[in-house]
Formats: sequence, structure tokens, C-alpha cells
Amino acid sequence: MIKTILFDLDGTLLNTIDDLADAANWVCAQNGWPTFSVETYKHFVGNGIPKLVERFSPESARTPEQLAATLAAFSARYDAHKEDKTAPYPGMAELLDALQAEGIQTAVFSNKADEFCGKIVEHYFGKGKFTVIRGSRKGVPTKPDPAGVYALMQDIGADPKTTLFIGDSDVDILTGHNAHLPAMGVLWGFRGEAELTAVGADALARTPEDILDYLHKANR
Repeated sequence: MIKTILFDLDGTLLNTIDDLADAANWVCAQNGWPTFSVETYKHFVGNGIPKLVERFSPESARTPEQLAATLAAFSARYDAHKEDKTAPYPGMAELLDALQAEGIQTAVFSNKADEFCGKIVEHYFGKGKFTVIRGSRKGVPTKPDPAGVYALMQDIGADPKTTLFIGDSDVDILTGHNAHLPAMGVLWGFRGEAELTAVGADALARTPEDILDYLHKANR
């Protein structure tokens, strides 16, 4: 039985890559640093915004002080433009409606900074779609460490035996498995089938409807 689904955010619920890349390249341009393609940013993201900032910063600009300043500049720019090009993946709003109608509890667990997560999810999906929307918080290890997942499940009363983790990257599959949960990979996100298969995804979804099919088979 599956009674709770935990979703990754970027690359799973929302296609955020263009706004992330634009904000990062804006910071790079301001500093006279090289910029990167959107495809490159698909591999820079996934481990939290501080790690993204480190990855697009030249090695000569990676002192703790410079990284802190770059993080602040990126965060301000991204916050102001995080809804310029971002959009839900096709069929995702309908999937969430269907899960809600079937009484499936849903939550978001992301490595994106916590202060961004709630605002961006509610902007695109409205309020009340998720029991909890949680991003990266100070003092809590980022995915794939399972500590944040354990805390979230405890807060919402989710039983690990009836909880599914869904994401688009190796980080998400490892997170689910580290928390002793089945982990499904989605193929419309930032990475791809080869990466998800290599880390042992328990199932793959090519469309949001595949998630519903998986749920229905598990709950027969």
C-alpha cells in the first residue's frame, strides 16, 4: 500500500532550470566569469543552492567569503525572477488533483532553499495541495542524507512502509533508498533514464499518469 508520496521539486514537479540558469549566468556576467549552458546547469543543480553556487564559481572565487557573497547575490536575483520561465510539467496539476481525490497524502522535500520552496509551489499549484513543503534548512543535511526525510515523515505521521519517494535524479533515488523507501524516477526532469537506472530506481515514470498507474497497482 502507498498512502504518502514525497516529491522532489525541481525537475519533478516544476521545470525551474531556465530561471536557475538565468540567475546564475547573471551573477557570472556581473563578475566577468564564464557562463554556462542550460544543459550544464541540469548537472550543476540537485545538491542545493550553495553547491550550485560553488559549481558555477571559478576556483579563484571559492573562498568562504566570496562564496557567501555570491550566494547572496544569486539568491536575490533568483528570488526576483524565479517565476519568469518556470512552469509545472504537463499533467502534474492533474496528478496532484487525482492524488488528493484518492486520499493520498503528499509532501515536497527539496534541496532548494526552504525560503523559496513554499512560495514557488503555492504560486503554481495553489495552497492545500501538500501537507508539508520543505526545502533545505540550516542544520539539516541535504539529500541524499535521509535525516530530513525522517524528520518530515515524523512530522506528518507518514509510515515508511507506505511511503514512496519520487524524483528526477540520482540524488532523489539515493535519498529514498537511504530512508528505506521505494524510489521512483521521473523521465521528464533534468537527468535521464540512464542515471536513474544506474542507481537502482524501483520504477520509472514517463508521464504523470504512470505514477497513478503505479499507485493503483500497489494499492490493489
